[in-house]
Amino acid sequence: METRRTIAGWLGAAALGLLGAACAAPQRFEFSDAAMGTTFRIVLYADDAPAAERAALAAFARVRELDARLSDYRDDSEISRLSGTSGGGEFVALSSDAWRVLALAQYFAQVSDGAFDATVGPAVALWRRARRQGELPSEARIADALERTGWRHVELDASTRSARLDRALMKLDCGGIAKGYALDAALDVLAQQGIERALVDGGGDVAARKAPPGSAGWIVAVRPFGNENTAVSIVLENAALATSGDAYQSLELDGVRYSHIVDPRTARALVARTNATVLAADGASADALATALCVLGPREGLELAAREGCDARIAREGPYGIESSATKGFEARILSASNAPANRVPKRPQR
Repeated sequence: METRRTIAGWLGAAALGLLGAACAAPQRFEFSDAAMGTTFRIVLYADDAPAAERAALAAFARVRELDARLSDYRDDSEISRLSGTSGGGEFVALSSDAWRVLALAQYFAQVSDGAFDATVGPAVALWRRARRQGELPSEARIADALERTGWRHVELDASTRSARLDRALMKLDCGGIAKGYALDAALDVLAQQGIERALVDGGGDVAARKAPPGSAGWIVAVRPFGNENTAVSIVLENAALATSGDAYQSLELDGVRYSHIVDPRTARALVARTNATVLAADGASADALATALCVLGPREGLELAAREGCDARIAREGPYGIESSATKGFEARILSASNAPANRVPKRPQR
């Protein structure tokens, strides 16, 4: 784990009402660690290096714990084991984390009318294979994947905190919500360690608590499609920001670009190059909604964000360049070059 420490400076005694004395400001620390197939980064303010490192290590341990439970890449994860029971007819008891993530996933599947769906695993696997082999999947394979997909085939029993997958060969993929949930969990651990001024960045999603000393919030840069010309800066405090899009993972055949994002309702890859950024109160909501908005597009997507009390911006690449639509609340959060504070945290454009 990498560690970098910088001295934030000193606060005047008058700010604390202590005339004739001075008090050291919290110091800024940065840590990074690999988890969930990406790099998680923590920026925090603490009184000293030992306290900062203890808190960061505990937060990273929590993220790795969630990775072990929620990863669809690991055959031994809780989510993968549940997928392995699909069609068997039995309810499977879940940990509190797996239960909460699945319950949240089902909620967002319902409110998005299936644009977000954690059962999309068979379709995602199909299009991963297509990108590796450089050829489109057959109609028969798409139909088969669609047959094994559908959030309505997931049953949850709150009384026993268990789940059942009704159709055989279903495969859960929590990648569209697990990282956001992990950001929230990491911030909770930091708070338990006494760290309130912190930001966690994981796989292109960001969640933050209290602002750095002397700042209005954490400043995060968002670059649709990795394009500097369309970059904006957003101020965050006690909020989360997630971006989903296809800047780096796609398949192009016969002049058509097929995204790595799959519409769960059709089991087909998106062909309209889309990027969605969501501002929400928590990372799990921002993560799930960012995926759903890419599938829904500007009109339906922004309507969904508004219903969920979130702000969002959706960018699409058209014949005349990149076209963006945003909620008024999102536009109000954008900082101009003249008023953007120096405390800036670069943000990767998307997963």
